[in-house]
Amino acid sequence: MITSEGLKKLGFIPNIDFILYDDGQGVYIKEWKSVSPQPAEAEIEAAHAEWEAEWNVTQYQRDRKAEYDKLNQYEMMFDDKVNGTTTWVDAINAIKARYPKP
Repeated sequence: MITSEGLKKLGFIPNIDFILYDDGQGVYIKEWKSVSPQPAEAEIEAAHAEWEAEWNVTQYQRDRKAEYDKLNQYEMMFDDKVNGTTTWVDAINAIKARYPKP
């Protein structure tokens, strides 16, 4: 399977080094623009598998970020300083506990 992620993992840049196309029967390299030789499909698949493993290991980071973005962190920090509370720290710790590092 040819994927953009696999090609990017090999160091190629979409729309500069390659253009992919999906004709409904699968993705293929429509145009190879790189001065480097086009990698074999097996190389692209291996690179995609490596990318996917890295992606899966860092899922907790994406989950945490989504939760962090929902918080009004500056206001929480300000309120904690004024009120002598730990609301912000508690919220961050709860998110980290919900999405621990592997």
